[in-house]
Amino acid sequence: MSNLLLPWFAGGAAVCLAVGLYLGLVASPPDYQQGDSVRIMYVHVPAAWMAMFVYANLAIAAAASLVWRHPLADVAGRAMAPIGAAFTFLCLATGSLWGKPMWGTWWVWDARLTSVLILFFVYIAYMALNSAFDDDTRGARSSAILALVGAINLPIIKFSVDWWNTLHQPASVSRLDGPSIHASMLTPLLLMAVGFTLLFFALALVRMRAGLIERRLAALSYSRSAEAGVASFR
Repeated sequence: MSNLLLPWFAGGAAVCLAVGLYLGLVASPPDYQQGDSVRIMYVHVPAAWMAMFVYANLAIAAAASLVWRHPLADVAGRAMAPIGAAFTFLCLATGSLWGKPMWGTWWVWDARLTSVLILFFVYIAYMALNSAFDDDTRGARSSAILALVGAINLPIIKFSVDWWNTLHQPASVSRLDGPSIHASMLTPLLLMAVGFTLLFFALALVRMRAGLIERRLAALSYSRSAEAGVASFR
């Protein structure tokens, strides 16, 4: 199945990102207030969406690992975590670059920015905890519990601009009354979001395949070592 899906995910990501970048960086108009600096939105906003989307999938994999103890859920969680951390870092970096000309500073302890920074640290903690044990099962269980606890941060990120009067602007796309930005900007923004999503699935598939191969090699090595030990004993 992964051999069938991977080319579609990778090809679709390449097309969507190429068209989205062209429309966003070249064809779309500058913002009437922010000028051309608004173009960083076409990377920053989809990266922010993906940071939360990947973590939601990580939390689902963690729940599947703890409830059904399926080994593929552990492989999926381990594969997704670095990708989610990379999207979160990209969101923070581009947000800082956008904040300097708009707010006059690289960083403020704004509720949205702070909760996204916490998300990045949770990703790092998940990966560190997953690799901290010699026993892979104990590492997977501990990191899965952390992933579920960290999911509490997702609604905080989403609604932080509504719950607190912060510097960060409120949502302009996912609104009950419809998006508040013009179609000429919304189209490349959504194309970039689709491209990032397809890219995530392609990378996750590649990493999951690598993780499964690594486990098979480890099991084969353990089996051969056990057979050698029995032969030596005889």
